[in-house]
Amino acid sequence: MPESEHNHVRRRLLQGVAATWLLSVSRVGLAAVPSIVAVRIWPASSYTRVTLESNVTLQYRTFTLSSPDRLVLDIEGLRLNSMLSQLGERVRQEDPYIGQLRVGQFDGHTVRLVLELKQKVAPRFLTLAPAHGFRHRLVLDLYPQEGSRSSLQDDPLLALLEDYNKGDLARTLPPESQAPKAGKAGRDRPVVVMLDPGHGGEDPGAIGKFKTREKDIVLQIARRLSALIKREPNMQVYMTRNEDVFIPLKVRVAKARKQRADLFVSIHADAFTRRSAHGASVFALSTKGATSAAARYLAQTQNAADDIGGVSKSGDRYLDHTIFDLMQTATINDSLKFGKHVLSHVGKRSPSCIKKASIRRASRY
Repeated sequence: MPESEHNHVRRRLLQGVAATWLLSVSRVGLAAVPSIVAVRIWPASSYTRVTLESNVTLQYRTFTLSSPDRLVLDIEGLRLNSMLSQLGERVRQEDPYIGQLRVGQFDGHTVRLVLELKQKVAPRFLTLAPAHGFRHRLVLDLYPQEGSRSSLQDDPLLALLEDYNKGDLARTLPPESQAPKAGKAGRDRPVVVMLDPGHGGEDPGAIGKFKTREKDIVLQIARRLSALIKREPNMQVYMTRNEDVFIPLKVRVAKARKQRADLFVSIHADAFTRRSAHGASVFALSTKGATSAAARYLAQTQNAADDIGGVSKSGDRYLDHTIFDLMQTATINDSLKFGKHVLSHVGKRSPSCIKKASIRRASRY
């Protein structure tokens, strides 16, 4: 082979090797470099949540400083980008836990977050795998430090969240035989109603055409319904949440138990596969599966709520027992009777609002 042709072949071979190496870097090497794709902060009276969404699982370490109280989060293998730089701007003045949040490149391979705190906190970290449109998430929940607040008597939610995080959700709940309260509701004592506006915080629920979020709509509905119930002389009403905060299903049910509720009403503004769908429906729990395509769709979307919001593995035994209790024939029959009254009442007021004139059945899990 002439030398010129030999050199030409050698150059082509080297170019091919270089192209292969660059391809491997772009598809594999660069994909593995951590990058923040979204940041969110959800402040609430019960706890504040900070979420960092990334393309891969984040490696981190954390420690606290005093005078003033600060929480420091170091994320390894990360470079500061424009998305992460905006995090400090998302802290709201009314946030009960975070005063300021600073983000900077601590060294060549570590990003540092410093949270200046308004009060002593009990931080909890969750790493969540991709689910339902979300990518890898590092979640920081800031709870008030136990004993740092004066009273939990007005709303048991914070105490229940503490028990839930400790894996002992049933610790302060009344025995099954004492829930609901003794005596006939509406005759011997007030009827106790627990309103449950779905979703909240990290979990927006369904998103409307104009970016309307289900969690906001159902919270407004619950507040208005609560005001109407309070006008009734022989009724008491509570809400599982009264702000934009994510509450796990286990804690929602536990709060109803804590208040010994007679009636648990979950409110949703569900999405569907067709924009032409409109009107209201009533659903009850089913032991045998969904009764329609809409019911199956509802079950799939609502059962995903805890995956979206991110929950620990504590309290599963309590939830399983509660769901088993809800699936008993007598409880389901009572739910169906109440549902028929709701459909009848709404139908008389506005027949066009009824999407289906019978109660649908949707499965849990």
